[in-house]
Parts: sequence; structure tokens; C-alpha cells
Amino acid sequence: MGLCIPNYIYLPRDFVYILFMLFKPVVPVRRLPLRILLSLLLVFGLTGMVEAKKVSSKTSTPAKELFGHMKVPAQMKPQPIGSYAKGCLAGAERLPANGSSWQAMRLSRNRYWGHPELIAFIEKFARTVTEKDNWPGLLVGDLSQPRGGPMMGDHASHQIGMDVDIWLNPMPNKRLSKRERENISAVSTIKNRREINPKVWTTGHAKILRRAALDKQVARIFINPAIKKEMCKWSKQQKDRSWLRKLRPWYGHHYHFHVRLKCPKGASSCKNQNPPPPGTGCGKELAYWLSDKPYRRTPPKPGEKIKKKRPIRLADLPKRCVAVLNDPGEIKQAAVKR
Repeated sequence: MGLCIPNYIYLPRDFVYILFMLFKPVVPVRRLPLRILLSLLLVFGLTGMVEAKKVSSKTSTPAKELFGHMKVPAQMKPQPIGSYAKGCLAGAERLPANGSSWQAMRLSRNRYWGHPELIAFIEKFARTVTEKDNWPGLLVGDLSQPRGGPMMGDHASHQIGMDVDIWLNPMPNKRLSKRERENISAVSTIKNRREINPKVWTTGHAKILRRAALDKQVARIFINPAIKKEMCKWSKQQKDRSWLRKLRPWYGHHYHFHVRLKCPKGASSCKNQNPPPPGTGCGKELAYWLSDKPYRRTPPKPGEKIKKKRPIRLADLPKRCVAVLNDPGEIKQAAVKR
């Protein structure tokens, strides 16, 4: 499918004035043919004159809308800023859509950006599980947005470029098309909240989870409680089971597992999460998650008003996130591709 390019582009008033002063009275510059405009931009270097209004930390616009509209990363030194669920990302690197042992999914979301250490981890992990665990390859879901920050919709974390969702589907033995990457569904590996689905779950799944948990860069891995139960059972005969503490039961996470890396060394602006408690987590903690308690919801009292949680705003994030959001990297691209 070809790219549709408009014949004309509508220009801001200030930019029209500049062109008018240069080319009067040759052409009505308010409606220049796009090809001529792009030539002018390249020849006279006028892209820097197209500026966007900078966002103030006092804006009431939800941060998820501000960061969700960023298309390219901030051209800064790579740096995760803040915490996993309240922060942003400078100098993000893009995960290639295809590798010898991975394929990125849902490309339209533009959530395949991460800190360089996360990108390197994914590529290394993908190669390792194919070579040592006989896993066909990884289907990689969401990382972070180009500048991190809160997302529209389904993630509370993934804000600083140190989180990645990896599908529990093995990679197929073919290169997926863009359409397939948008439409193929991840497959659930559980029968219910307490049991895995033996028709879907394999020893291969267990091996790659263990492989990820053994990596020193990994802080924790979020999985479904039924999967944690299965991992506790599968590893019973192993001498060293300390890696199990990194496998954290959480709601959902039966279509994918969520890997969270530790903050990079020397990243003073990055805030690590407290480490998981000691032990395997296969006792009382798991029993709680397999009970009904985590899923109970207390109904409101008669006449009680339910307060909606206010969305995170830019002022709630670390101050450096304002500079990340206002970095001109996005403006320069917009000026050329508008």
C-alpha cells in the first residue's frame, strides 16, 4: 500500500510571512505545492523556524495525552527518569521490528522504544532462549512510548523504558506481515484463575521464565498466579530455587509475561522498586493470590459518591520530564513530514 501525500500543505502565519518576504510576488505562498515547499525547506534550512508551543508543567492536560502524542524520542543522553509508574524516558532507542529470534508486535501502537539496556536485553534474551532452551523465538509486545511517560489505556507502568511485555505465544516460523502483527491474538495459557491450561502450557514456557528470572539485570517478572503455581511445582526438584522470588503473581498476565529491569548503573534519576521479599513466594503469598481475596470489590455505601481517580499530570512527574517532553526532536520531524 503506497503512502498518500497531499498536494498542498496549510502553513502557519509566521512561516507564510517568511516565505512571502522571500518570494513575493511570485506565488501565493499560503497554498504552496508540497514538493516545492519541501525543496524550500531543504535549500534554505527553514525547518528550524517551524516551532511548537512548549508545554508548561502547570498544564491540566493529562500526561498520558501529552506523552501519547510524541512520535519520536527526545534527542538527549539515554536516561530513565523517575519510577516505573511515574516517570519518562530521554534518549530512547527503538527495538528493530525484526531480528533473527524475535518479532515486534502491534507496531501501530509505537510502543517499541526503550532504554538501550532494555533493547540489548531483549535481543540477548531472544538469542539465548532459542539457542539454549529450544524456544522458536520471541513475540515482543509493549515496551515504552518514544519519550516514556504515562500511556493511554492499559498500562500503569512502562514509563521509563525498563519494562517489556513478551508474549507467551512462540514465534512462528515465518516473517509476520504488518497486518498479521496487528490482528494475531495472544493465546491464554490458563484454564482458570488457579490452573494453567495443559493444552497450551509447555515445559518450554517454564524454561524461558526461569531463564529470564536468572538474569542479573532483571528486577522482577509479572505473571499470572496460576502460572506462578505451575512454576513452583515444576521447579520442586531443583536445588536452587531462589530465582522464583522474582516471579511476581499479578492480575492478568496469562497472555504475556512482563519483564522489569533494574535501573542502569549510574542512572541517578532512576528510582528502583524495592526488591521482592526473600523466599520462593510459593507459600502464603501464592495462597493469597489463588484465593478470592484479591478479586473482591467492596460495593459503595448507599448514597456514597465514587471519586474518580485524577489522571497523572505533567506536574506529578519528575521536573526533568518537562524538558524531555519539550525537546525539539519531535518538532524537527513534524516540520518535514507535516
